[in-house]
Parts: sequence; C-alpha cells; structure tokens
Amino acid sequence: MGVFILRRMGVMLLTALCLTFIVFCLTNLHPNLEKLAKTQGNFRMSDEAVASWLDNNGYGGPMVMRYGQWLGVTPGWTRQTDDGPTGRCIRGDTADDAPRYCGILQGYWGYSTVFKDDVGPIVAKRLGLTGILMFWVMVLMVPCALLIGVLAGMKEGSGLDRGLSTVSILTTATPEYVSGVIFIAVFTSSTVGLKWFKGTATSAMENPTFENFFLPVLTISLYGMGYIARMTRASMAEVMTAQYIRTARLKGVSFPNIVLKHALRNALIAPFTVIMLQVPWLLNGVVIVETLFNYKGFGWVLVQAAGNNDIELLLGVSVVSVFVVLLTQLISDIGYVYLNPRIRIS
Repeated sequence: MGVFILRRMGVMLLTALCLTFIVFCLTNLHPNLEKLAKTQGNFRMSDEAVASWLDNNGYGGPMVMRYGQWLGVTPGWTRQTDDGPTGRCIRGDTADDAPRYCGILQGYWGYSTVFKDDVGPIVAKRLGLTGILMFWVMVLMVPCALLIGVLAGMKEGSGLDRGLSTVSILTTATPEYVSGVIFIAVFTSSTVGLKWFKGTATSAMENPTFENFFLPVLTISLYGMGYIARMTRASMAEVMTAQYIRTARLKGVSFPNIVLKHALRNALIAPFTVIMLQVPWLLNGVVIVETLFNYKGFGWVLVQAAGNNDIELLLGVSVVSVFVVLLTQLISDIGYVYLNPRIRIS
C-alpha cells in the first residue's frame, strides 16, 4: 500500500504540474495581459505603453520562465524604476532583504488586482467558507441519497422503487438555479407568505444558522442527491440478485440482516467513488448557488477573478481546484481497495 500511495503521489505531482502549466498559459495569453494592462493603467494606452507596462510588471519574459517564477523554482523578476527597485519578491522590503525565490512553493501566491491583497489569504478565507457549506451539504446529501438508493434497490420493480427513482430523476434533472429560485420565491418571499428563511446567506458567512443557511445547503444537496441515489439503487439491485444473497435467503437469514450484513457493503463500492467525485464538483460547482444566495465563498471569488481578469487570483483558485481533485481521486482509490477485498495491489 505504501508503494502504491507513493507511486500515485508521483503521478499526482506530474499531473498537477501539467494542469497548472496549461492554466498558466491560458490565463497569460496576450489578449488577457493586454486587458490587464489597460485595466490597471489606461484603456487608451498605446501598444508601446502596454508592452512597457507588462515588462515593468514581470509579464514580458518567456512563458516558461514566468511559470517557473510563479511556481518558485526560478528567481523572481526585478526591475529598476524611477521610484526604486520593484519585483515579484520585493513586497515592502528593501531589495537587499527580499528573498530570491517567491512562488507557490514558498507560500507566495501573487497579488490580487481586484481585492488589492495577497492571493493566499483571499483563497484561504473563501475556501473556508465553502468548506463549511460543503460539509453540511455532504451531511444532508450522502445519508439521504444512500437511504433512497438502498430502499429502491432492495425490491427492484416495486412501487417504492419506481416512486423513489422518479424523485431521484427529478432532483437531478432540476438545475440549481431553478430549484434555488423556486425555494427563494416560495420560502422567503413576502408575496407568497412563507417567510420561513432568509433570501440571502450573506449573514451565514459570520454566523451560520438554520434560517440563513438551510436553503443553499438544500439547493446543492438535491441536485447531487439524485445521482448518488440512482447509482446506489443500481448497485443494490445488482447485488440483491447475486448467488450468495440467494444462499443466505435459503439458509433462513432475515431480510434486514441480508441487506445490512451481506448486500450493503458490496453495494457501496460504486457509490463510494461517486460520492468522492462530488467533492471537487461541490468545490467548483457552487458558483451558481453562492452567487444566487450571495454567499461569498470559493465559487463567488472564482466569478470575481474571471470577470475582472484577475490573473494571479485565477491561478491561485486553479491550484486549489487541481489539488482537491487529485487528492479526492487518491482517497477514492484507497477506499475502493478497502471496500472491495478482491482487489489486490501488486
């Protein structure tokens, strides 16, 4: 297992380097850099002024060199201006005291041109807010989805199976922006009269309560719940027709014991992978819900960075997204081995 994990971590590192380099190249295309220069300077800047601004702010070198500076494996750029020396690593310190390397590996993620602050604290704060939202979504979504899937798969073709499968399909087929708008109109509008919850979740960033936090959690949970439930139902229905389940029935084992002790563990192998894949989807798929309910988390800051061409912030968000996706895949592979004892790591 240890060799397997080390091998997978090596593949993860190589994949992360490739993905971040692709994102770095796409975000640092000349049209984006030109837009950034005119946004920070003047929209009437000439091409020569744009080129001068990009060179003075470290965007004028070769792409590979700038990627190395952003990553922290090559020395940061420095420029001598009329106001004194400037550079990627010079942040309030004198040029002599500034470190030579300052990138992702050294803990410096760049400077946000929108929020006028370092990218690292911004991403950490917004990721924490989305982490709280993701936690409660998983608490609500996973048990409900597994329960629906197990109940539907225990007796395939029954009325209960058809009813629960229909509900699962409806929840998956309804986008978050539709269900979210319906919930806001029904449960928060004074016109309808059901003012049970608050329309926005802005106050939940400081003090999350059932009143201001349940609707965004419910909106995200319903969309992912149906997919997990249908996967669990299909896996459970397949397991219930296996030979060892028939043998247990012939031995007189009670139906609840057959489901809990024999069928459930094998039925959870496929849904476990689906559940782990929900984590990166929740991280980047909450953009609509966070915008709809004005919850300023990771998805909200992604919209702000993309809409305002904040290159450094976009890169920081991309690093976190890549890391979360690769980490959840590693956890999924390890958990799959423990759930299915027939799999052996050579």
